[in-house]
Amino acid sequence: MRMITTTSELSALCEVLAKSEYVAVDTEFLREQTFWPLLCLIQLAGPEAEAVVDPLSPGLDLTPFYQLMADTSVVKVFHAARQDIEIIFLKSEIVPAPVFDTQVAAMVCGYGDSISYVNLVKKTTSVDLDKSSRFTDWSRRPLSEKQLDYALADVTHLRDVYQRLKQTLEKTGRTPWLQEEMHVLTSPATYDAKPENAWQRLKLRVKGRKSLAVLIELAAWRERLAQTLDVPRGRVLRDDALYDIANQMPASADSLGQLRTLSDGFARSQRAKEIVDVVKAGLARDPKTLPKIERNEALSAEASATLELLKVLLKAAAAEHGVAPRIIADTDDLEQLATSDEADILALQGWRRTLFGDAALKLKRGELALTLVDGEVRAVPAAR
Repeated sequence: MRMITTTSELSALCEVLAKSEYVAVDTEFLREQTFWPLLCLIQLAGPEAEAVVDPLSPGLDLTPFYQLMADTSVVKVFHAARQDIEIIFLKSEIVPAPVFDTQVAAMVCGYGDSISYVNLVKKTTSVDLDKSSRFTDWSRRPLSEKQLDYALADVTHLRDVYQRLKQTLEKTGRTPWLQEEMHVLTSPATYDAKPENAWQRLKLRVKGRKSLAVLIELAAWRERLAQTLDVPRGRVLRDDALYDIANQMPASADSLGQLRTLSDGFARSQRAKEIVDVVKAGLARDPKTLPKIERNEALSAEASATLELLKVLLKAAAAEHGVAPRIIADTDDLEQLATSDEADILALQGWRRTLFGDAALKLKRGELALTLVDGEVRAVPAAR
């Protein structure tokens, strides 16, 4: 087992990996008790070298690793890449590119929605991975050989998975499909979590525009404080308390203390005074500065029936072409399509339109019908 604990060792490893076509990457981190993730391990594997890097080693400078992630001549292979890329971006402001996400590639190749790494390794290589160290506290030292073996296996087998999926994509001509999906993953905007946008992760359980303004200000305040204190958002204020405050809009610490979602004595805290000020700031906002929130209205009976037919057609198209249904369209897309032929959705663009979108529009116009052929749903020209 090769454990990298010094900058010189890391530089030597990255020099070797930089000459490779690709490098498989995984990270282990903790964030249950903090806002910012604590990077505990980095696993790297190229065709000729593999190692586990210990970011917690005193004096270790991760610059060579970040330079490797920025090297556009090397493909970075991840499985379910978003969290790994997020922590790299938070530490270095670098978004690895180009990226090959095997979970997304598996969807394009017909392995189902969001397949786990263990199951994908089993299906592509017939190897059963040992996951007994899955819940390791990766911040504790020393790590056992078993734990390091487990960590390294997350990238050594990823090399084989990558090669098989890459071959399938090239054989089927679907490599551009995956590249299209990687655009969001490799956009810095995906990981630039600004406090003023923190409300977007919340369910909008608000009664009106004033409550929305308060919720936006509260979410930003909580985000900044959680970042400053390096604690989870819920440690500052739980989501249900945010909704309660936004809807009740308390004008004083005493009225804030009457809310059931806050603990006894909260009204006497400094944080209560800050929240009252935040509520006032929300109420003072110009309504014109508030985002427009689209309310999901109940579908008509006709649109609901159309939606059900589109769901069946989607499953049939996905099965016929060997792709996961969710990568073609999700429920929101189908609801929009059920109500509008001009819906601004990916299902009506590019390869998705070829596989599903055109047929969906024909089904809506009555030009296609659904039938069963040997137990499988097929779309056939409608009888006139």
